[in-house]
Amino acid sequence: MQQLRFTSEQIVWQEVPGEVSLAFLFSGCLLRCRGCHSADSWKAGLGSVLTEDYLQSRLSRYRGLISCVLFMGGEWLPEPLERLLVAVTRAGLKTCLYTGLERDELEAQSGCFIPHLTYLKTGRWMPEQGGLDSPTTNQRFIHVPSGDVLNHLFIREAAPAPARKRVIPLVQPGDSAFRSGVLQAA
Repeated sequence: MQQLRFTSEQIVWQEVPGEVSLAFLFSGCLLRCRGCHSADSWKAGLGSVLTEDYLQSRLSRYRGLISCVLFMGGEWLPEPLERLLVAVTRAGLKTCLYTGLERDELEAQSGCFIPHLTYLKTGRWMPEQGGLDSPTTNQRFIHVPSGDVLNHLFIREAAPAPARKRVIPLVQPGDSAFRSGVLQAA
């Protein structure tokens, strides 16, 4: 039986808005998107096997600190991914999958694990269109139970320009201290 292998394990704050996530980056991605930030994980077989026991140990360690588990990839092995998703939902946590595939491609390939997802990021990385923080992106961040697209959570509003403060000089041009360049104590 094939198993999912991860090359990176991190606690992340930005990838799933409003959640503190334990993130696993899996090796073996077949998409190989141009400009991918994780190209080092394309080769299958790299990293450690993510067993259910190891996952349970991490969930116990971070109990009360994390609210979500994010899997970056893994859809190419749907059965092991589904087992991991079930373990996470049994622990009372939210789940998220980042994939370069579109949802209909996932469902055609193996839709068995989709009902176990809380969030799903779809769409290949296309540098010219940008990521989830770009209004022109092809990628979608979806709340699976409702079907709502949540891309707006990644787009930061431009901060308003700071108000300019008016500086009132202590010495006015007509004052004798201004003319002499010396302030006299009163």
